[in-house]
Amino acid sequence: MWGIAPVYFKQLIVLPAAEILMHRVIWSALLLIGLIAALKQWPKVIAAFNNKRVMQILFVAGLLLGANWLLFIWAINNDHILDASLGYYINPLINIFLGRLFLGERLRTLQRVAVGLAVVGVAVLVFSYGHVPWIALVLAGSFSVYGLLRKQVAVDSLPGLFIETLMLSPFAIVYWIFFGSQYSNLFNNDTSLNLLILAAGIVTTAPLLCFTAAARRIMYSTLGFFQYIGPTLMFILAVYLYGEPLEEARLVTFGFVWFALLLFSADSLVNYRQQRKIRKLAVE
Repeated sequence: MWGIAPVYFKQLIVLPAAEILMHRVIWSALLLIGLIAALKQWPKVIAAFNNKRVMQILFVAGLLLGANWLLFIWAINNDHILDASLGYYINPLINIFLGRLFLGERLRTLQRVAVGLAVVGVAVLVFSYGHVPWIALVLAGSFSVYGLLRKQVAVDSLPGLFIETLMLSPFAIVYWIFFGSQYSNLFNNDTSLNLLILAAGIVTTAPLLCFTAAARRIMYSTLGFFQYIGPTLMFILAVYLYGEPLEEARLVTFGFVWFALLLFSADSLVNYRQQRKIRKLAVE
């Protein structure tokens, strides 16, 4: 769903990015209330509320998530889909680095080479355009740190995401009351626009629940293997549907990152087969 999200957000281009974020937060929180009630997970929510450390981490994670959402929306609706795509390509490689730095996950040779290639790719853009591709780096960095924080707390994905959106809700409500655009009054909108606005909860919640569930169940550096589809779809949409320019330097950067991800995939596959062989021998 991340990969086709630009198509959805382009339909809301009449709204300011902050207002789209507001709707993402509010409708996600309401949707999650229903899901938590249906799945009887209120005890887990209450347990998290009673743990000060967990709440502090989730608050910081929520702020990072909100900032990531806001920048992503702004990038999409200001014709920076390629930058967003690059950011989410780089994200798995930052996961590798953070996994080594904070979780003690050892970097294998190909992983080191992959990270190095990504750095070279970003450097090409810096030297070609004279500025850092900040949209890509902030999107990648904020989401990587968010995932790292979520891995530190023993809170299931559904209650955790609900608490994060709940803590962002006061900011969203204040924006709605005091800073909302002419479209903030839903009674003045046509049905099609309101349906798109209400869909923000589903568009937001579904992929995040999948991500946070995966973050707590597999090695953090391995998360990157499953994150190629989204940015690839964004890349295709940016170039072939929305006509964003793909200059030579940008293409070279993507080439370095793609090759880095190819090495990472090969390394992950080899490591998976080795671990499976070890487990098989242990059983025998």
